[in-house]
Amino acid sequence: MCGRYSLSKSKAELEERFQAEMLVDFKPRFNIAPTQLVPVITSDSPKGFSFFYWGVTPDFGHNKPVAQKLINARAESIHEKLSFRSSFQRRRCLIPADGFFEWKKLGKKTKIPYRFTLREDELFSFAGIWEEYETVSGESQHTFLILTTSPNEVVEEVHDQMPVILNRQQEKKWLDKYSSESDLLNLLQPYPAELMLSYSVSSLVNSVQNDSPGIIRKISPMDQFGNYTLFG
Repeated sequence: MCGRYSLSKSKAELEERFQAEMLVDFKPRFNIAPTQLVPVITSDSPKGFSFFYWGVTPDFGHNKPVAQKLINARAESIHEKLSFRSSFQRRRCLIPADGFFEWKKLGKKTKIPYRFTLREDELFSFAGIWEEYETVSGESQHTFLILTTSPNEVVEEVHDQMPVILNRQQEKKWLDKYSSESDLLNLLQPYPAELMLSYSVSSLVNSVQNDSPGIIRKISPMDQFGNYTLFG
């Protein structure tokens, strides 16, 4: 499962990388969590950034058991499940990012957060699907899910799933309305391990209230006494 990610680059860097226009101000994000409003690029509007809620809206996100189930969709069954099939066929999107987080279990109660990035710390995108619906008040809302797949050798040390990461060529196919189902499914593979790296980060990432540059800084997971440390 992918439950947190970062987008710490500037608005100018985002526009340059994705060749899309952002019509609002953007503040770099270091700890993006479900229910938050973040930039995506849709197949309907590939030349501009839209802002959608991750998984569910903040109001609906108070139902945590439901909300946690609505942030990811498994790539291997995306074309079969009735709840996702229509979005997979018609409403695909890119979710810009520069890293994502997973937690490595050590014992029954201890978890160490790790950040995963591309080797050159460049921007990339997750493969996603999106949905539009109308609230009881008649307001139009948009949400998205991140697709996940089996982990590569880097991620499997920490977690049994990883988000689908697309390269630039794959991004074009993913947004292309005329791509065949088989071509789309072929994109949903683990990203090459040799192009990625990981490192442990501060436990500050555990709280969605924290969103500062220190969250993505590399630290040592434990000091010489086996205790957590915030100093690397």
